[in-house]
Amino acid sequence: MSSTAIVVVSHSEKVAEGIKELLQQVVGDVPVEAAGGSEIGGIGTSFERIQNALEKVRGTCDGTLVFYDLGSARMNAEMAIEMLDSESIQLVTYPILEGAYLAAVESSIDKPMDEIINSLKKEFDS
Repeated sequence: MSSTAIVVVSHSEKVAEGIKELLQQVVGDVPVEAAGGSEIGGIGTSFERIQNALEKVRGTCDGTLVFYDLGSARMNAEMAIEMLDSESIQLVTYPILEGAYLAAVESSIDKPMDEIINSLKKEFDS
């Protein structure tokens, strides 16, 4: 089992699903869920879709990293995380594709979430 799951939150369902597909093809053993678009299939974010994605990966790993694309995605993700009241879910502010890719690769070699976050910091905060 991987140590860290990935949830991708985007205003576009196609973007979220595309990133999920890419990650699954590269590192298939890492739990990845997509939460993209609004409930009616348009551009936007959905608290319920985010919450459902978080619930799907809950218990599959030691922790979950949530990547998002724009401001309201962050707001809805923060609310969903608060509702689950779990310290093992971390919202991160790194690029949605590159960050999720790096995190998935590192999770696939069983790096713990704190080490993955340190790798993200080294890669993107310099």
